[in-house]
Amino acid sequence: MTTMLAASSVVNSNLPCSSRISSCSDFTSGYSWRPIEAARLRQTRTSRSLQITCTATKPAKSPGTVNRLFIFLGSSVELLQVQDIVFFLFFSYTAEEEWKIKRQVLVEKRVRSVDVKEALRLQKENNFAILDVRPEAEFKEAHPPGAVNVQIYRLIKEWTAWDIARRAAFAFFGIFSGTEENPEFIQSVDEKLGKDAKIIVACSTGGTLKPTQNFPDGKQSRSLIAAYLLVLNGYKNVFHLDGGLYTWFKEGLPAVEGEE
Repeated sequence: MTTMLAASSVVNSNLPCSSRISSCSDFTSGYSWRPIEAARLRQTRTSRSLQITCTATKPAKSPGTVNRLFIFLGSSVELLQVQDIVFFLFFSYTAEEEWKIKRQVLVEKRVRSVDVKEALRLQKENNFAILDVRPEAEFKEAHPPGAVNVQIYRLIKEWTAWDIARRAAFAFFGIFSGTEENPEFIQSVDEKLGKDAKIIVACSTGGTLKPTQNFPDGKQSRSLIAAYLLVLNGYKNVFHLDGGLYTWFKEGLPAVEGEE
């Protein structure tokens, strides 16, 4: 029986680029990914393999108008001879433009970045909540005392035909923890904190809104994406943890470790 593996060949520009995040680490938009124009597989008798430069998550919804490319696998799970196929297109221009829009909103909403020591002081003295948007497993390994975890990205959960194809596509390239946007993110924050809460959003690396020579539009991160979603949904007191939790732990600030 012949099996079909679906992979995106052309990504709809309407899909949020903020969801194009590696399943292993925080995404930063500072690197200019160039589209892979084409990939040519030469006919040989040996097993063929594919190489990609990066992977991306998808929103937790149907493929919509995404054009799909079908890679046919035989019963022996060997890639058939394929010539002149475009496997993945990553549009750095679109990603950078969408981040510029998000950054502009964050600046207009006056989302302020605070360093880790200031964040600790605000938590203790001003009743600020630290919202940890990392994956639950990372949160359980270590987190600031009193922090609330609502992951902004989660492992793919559903088992629709589209989600199965996405899992297969990730697995085909050796990635067994593909992620998607958490569609319950805002609802969970509403339930755990509420819109009147004073929030410091934190992830691993933090990212930054500050322009630099190398990153004139700052650097995108999970916490900044989360802050963007919060202010769009009516949250007024949203701060951002500069340097991320990596800096928090490095500075030796209080931490809860090994939570089950």
